Order: sequence, then C-alpha cells, then structure tokens
Amino acid sequence: MVASVLPGMRPLADGLLWSALTIVFYVIAKRLYTRYARWWLTPLALAPALLIAVVLAAHVSYQDYIQGAGWMVSLLGPATVAFAVPIYEQRTLVRRHWPVLLIGMVAGSATAIATGWGLATLLGLDGALRLSLLPRSISTPFAMEVSGDIGGIPDLTAIFVVVTGVLGAIIGQSMLSWLPIRSSLARGALLGVGAHGAGTAKAYELGREEGSIAGLVMVLIGLMNVLGATVLMYL
Repeated sequence: MVASVLPGMRPLADGLLWSALTIVFYVIAKRLYTRYARWWLTPLALAPALLIAVVLAAHVSYQDYIQGAGWMVSLLGPATVAFAVPIYEQRTLVRRHWPVLLIGMVAGSATAIATGWGLATLLGLDGALRLSLLPRSISTPFAMEVSGDIGGIPDLTAIFVVVTGVLGAIIGQSMLSWLPIRSSLARGALLGVGAHGAGTAKAYELGREEGSIAGLVMVLIGLMNVLGATVLMYL
C-alpha cells in the first residue's frame, strides 16, 4: 500500500522542492542586491545562476524542473496587470505626453524586432530558433504568447527575455549616468522599452514617475506585439 502511494507522491515532492529553491534563491539574491547593489547580484541574474548550478549538479532535466516550478510562470500575467495601479496614478502625465510615448514605443518595438532578426541571421539561426528570438524585448507573458503564435518555442523565448531584461537594465542604467537625460518620462521610457520587466524594476529605483512610465510602455508594447502577431497569423 505504502509502496504504491510513494511513487505518486514523488512529482508533488519534486514540485515543492524546486518551487521552494526558486523562491529561496530569489529572496537571497534580492537581499544581497538591496544591501550591496552590484549588477551581478540582480535577482534576475543571480537566482537563475544558482538554480542552473543546482539543476546541473543534480542532473535534473529542464522538463522535470518546469513541471514542478512552472506554476510560477502563470503568476507573470497577474503581476503584469498589477502595473495598472501606478499607471493610473500617473494618468495625467500619460495623457499629456501620449503622442511622444506612442512614437517611442513603435520605434523601440520595431528596432527590437529588426535587431533580433539581424542577430539571428548573424548567428546563423533559422526556423523556430529565429522566431523564438524575435519577441525577446517584451515582457515574458506577452513574449511567450507571441512566440507560440508565430511558430517559436515559448520556453526558449522566456530565456531570451530574461537575458535581454538583465542586460538591458544594466546597460540602460549606465547610459542614464552619462547621457544628458533628465526627464522622468524619457528615463522611464528608455528602461521600459529596452528592458521590459527588469527595466521597470530599475526605473522604480530612480523614482515613482520613472517606474510608472516604464511599466506603461512595457505593458502597451506587449499588447501591441500580441495584437500584431495575431493579425499576421490571418494575413
């Protein structure tokens, strides 16, 4: 009786283990980053690095890991929707500057897709790999949806998104330190367009207005790309 029950409990135990490790590593990375503020301690960089080390050491496949911890991916959607609160608080600023924001979002999105295509060509990637790379500059829930619609691999796209976000936040912060950008609108838009979720988190470190604008452009670019991919499917 016990022997027949234990195999059925194994997936649950594995799921709890990998979920707990993911959360613990993120909390550790966040506390270290709060205290020391080094780019390599960014939670989106350090937590995955620790997880990869453990997964490789334990000889666990990605499928086994995501089967246990994949439920956290479903939380990205509600987390993205939560950005509506600060956006609403800054609605006056948004109404005043919406033409500039719209132009910036269209230009930024087009540039990201073009550079993604160019990078794939440079690296010799084609097929599903190339299509998985194209939505790398929008937030994860939107990027995975777009990737699936255009024939890419959503899980692989999620990896490209995280790498783009971490590098974009690091480079964006450096750019703001030497470029003469003083407007909270421009600073937030730069990080939101170039580094989506990670950039928005970095923008909130600069100020609430910067974070609200970054969150706004991140969400709107995501919606714009999802709608665009849907339209292309029926052309």
